[in-house]
Parts: sequence; C-alpha cells; structure tokens
Amino acid sequence: MRFLKRWKFRILLFFAVVGPGFITANVDNDANGIVTYSQAGAQFGYKLLWTMIPVTLALIVVQEISARMGAVTGKGLSDLIREEFGFRITFFMMVVILFINFGNILGEFAGIAGSLELFSVSRYISVPICALIVWLMVVKGQYKSVEKIFLVASFIYITYIAAGILAKPDWFKATLHTVKPPGRELFHHDYLFMTITVIGTTIAPWMQFYLQASVVEKGITRRQYKTSQLDVISGCIFTDVVAWFIIVACAATLYAAGMHQINDAKDAAEALKPLVHEYAYILFAVGLFNASLFAASILPLSTAYTVCEGLGFESGIGKKFSEAPAFYWLYTGLIAAGAGLILLPNLPLIKIQLYSQALNGIAIAPVLIFMLLLVNKKELMGEYVNSKIYNAVAWGLTVVMIVLSVPFVWDTTRQLLH
Repeated sequence: MRFLKRWKFRILLFFAVVGPGFITANVDNDANGIVTYSQAGAQFGYKLLWTMIPVTLALIVVQEISARMGAVTGKGLSDLIREEFGFRITFFMMVVILFINFGNILGEFAGIAGSLELFSVSRYISVPICALIVWLMVVKGQYKSVEKIFLVASFIYITYIAAGILAKPDWFKATLHTVKPPGRELFHHDYLFMTITVIGTTIAPWMQFYLQASVVEKGITRRQYKTSQLDVISGCIFTDVVAWFIIVACAATLYAAGMHQINDAKDAAEALKPLVHEYAYILFAVGLFNASLFAASILPLSTAYTVCEGLGFESGIGKKFSEAPAFYWLYTGLIAAGAGLILLPNLPLIKIQLYSQALNGIAIAPVLIFMLLLVNKKELMGEYVNSKIYNAVAWGLTVVMIVLSVPFVWDTTRQLLH
C-alpha cells in the first residue's frame, strides 16, 4: 500500500508540473518545422533520418539545462544573461532573436493560411480570425487555462504519426537510414543546408528562452525539479518521433514520385493527396493547422518574454495588461505584423521559412555558450551545476553547430557574391 501511495503521489506531482517542457518541445513541430521536415523528406528521401537520434539526445540535454536554470534561479534566461554579461551583449542578442523569431512567426501564419485553404477557406478570412483568437487567448486568459489549451494541442500531433503510417513507407530503408551516418554528401551545399536547417528547427534558440520563462512563471522550484525532468524528456522524445514520421511520409511519397521541391507546407499536403489515402492528406492538413495555430500563440509569446526580460521590463501571462504593458504590446505587435504581412501577395514564404530555420541553427551556438557559462557558475547554480556528461554533450553540440555553420556561411556568401 505504501508503494502504491508513493507512486500515486509521483504521478500526481508529474501532472502538476507537466507543461513547460512538453509544450516547448512540441511547438518545435510548427509550420516552419513541418516545411523543413517535409522538404528534407522530399529532397533527400530517408537520407536525413540519421539526424533524429543525435538531435533528440542533444535536445533533451539543452532543454533540461534551461528547465533546471529556471527552477534553481527563479529567473528567465535573458534576465540571467543581462545580469551576468551586461546590457550591451543582451541588447544585441535580443535584436538577433527578434529578427529570427519574426521570420518564424511569418511562417506560422503562412501555415494557418495554407492549411485552411486546403479546406477552401480564404486566407483573408482565416488569418485575421485566427490572429484575434490567438491574441485573446493569451491576453485575456490565465496561465493555467492557456497551458491546458497548449497541452491538448500538443497531442493533436499524433495525426502526423498516422499520416506517416498511411503513406506505407519502406520501413527497412527508414530504419537503416535512421542509424546510418552520412557520408561525403554532408559537405555538399544543399545537403549541408538542410542538415543545419533540420537541427535549427529542432533545437531553436527561442525554445530555451521560452522554456525557462515558463518554468519560472509556473512556479516550479528545485523541489519539483526532478519531476520536471520527465516533462522535458517526454516532450523531446514525442516531438522528434513526430518529426521522424513527417520525413518518412514525404520520403515515401513525394521523393518516390520525383517531387523534390515544395513551396510551403500546404504544397506538401496537396502533393500527398493523389499519392496516398485521402485520410493521410486530411490528417496532414489538420496537423498543419494545429501546429501553425499553436506556434502562432507561442512564438510571439516567447519573443515577448525574451525581449522584455532582457531589457528589464515586466513580463508574464499572469500579469495584467497595465502591469506589463511592454510585454503585451510587443506580443500584440508581433501578431499584427505577422498576420498582416501574410496577406500580401507574392511573399517568398518558403525562403523566409527555410532561411529562418537555418539562422536558428547558426544562432543556437552563441545561445548555448551563454547557457553553459551560466549553468556552470557555482555561485549561481550551487549543487545543480552541469555534470561532466552534460557538459560534454552540450559543448559537443556547440562545436558541431559552429563547424557546420562556417562552411555553409562561406559557401552561401560566395554564391551571393557571384
């Protein structure tokens, strides 16, 4: 009986702290992520599936560090960077994050428009209505109610697993390429670009800022930290399983049919229609709408948290508009600008989406450096500093991203100049 009571208590404690880690990881599969994984499958077939295992392990380590710092210090990441490294560095980082995140936000509203156009709903109707819903949900809602909505949205990603199964992939090839490391193709520009883009969309800078801020806002402390780890780990595994199935679905259909280029996530869904069972097409479209609406709520929120913390303004869903005006005005402005620009014709969305994810991949290295310097400060973290294993994985990821970024930036610059 005592054993059962102990487990009942642990389960209840898990459900009390679940949220920040699971939500943050799953927003990772947003419209931009779906475009990236779909393009990876369409362009290279199963050949980029190898990225999923190392990326999942790295994502768990990085997200756990963010959650731990939030629980131990009670402060957001940009807040800590400002306090420890000064205002100038923080301000520059906020400008870069704001620029990259806005490209991501455009992608989310493109996903909303595209997914509902698949069901014959005009973007001039869907985008303004969804922008208003997103704005009202956060501005007028309480943290607990908003978090519950986000958790429900997280589980709708199961539609992509179903779509992947209905696509009838070659399971042997998919499994083989999941464990088979890349060869010389890794240093071909297009393959390298897509590798960085996949990593950038899976381990994005905004995720670290949002997760730490939401851990603080939820009130998770070092007492609940161990249980919070399960929240982070389960979220990371689930999101990358979904990503794996998106790549598999597009490899089995688009790549196999010779369709190696897509313009947006809507194109991916439309291209699937004649190639697979119609249910797979519907599931893909529903998943795209859910992912886009979900992320259109979170990404402006993450950006507002990051910038306001970094510049010393009040922030948080738990505060009223009058208590955190800069936070809410920035959130409002990002939604209005993102939704408004998507209504303009001839916007090169696929370029904006893919390059914003590539910039995520390049920008994650400096963010990780700041995180690792902070989490290893004994006076800040006490006994909760990183273990040697965590440091090895996190510093290894940082070095890998720098090594991959340098030839990519060099090659891209050379192509632009010529």
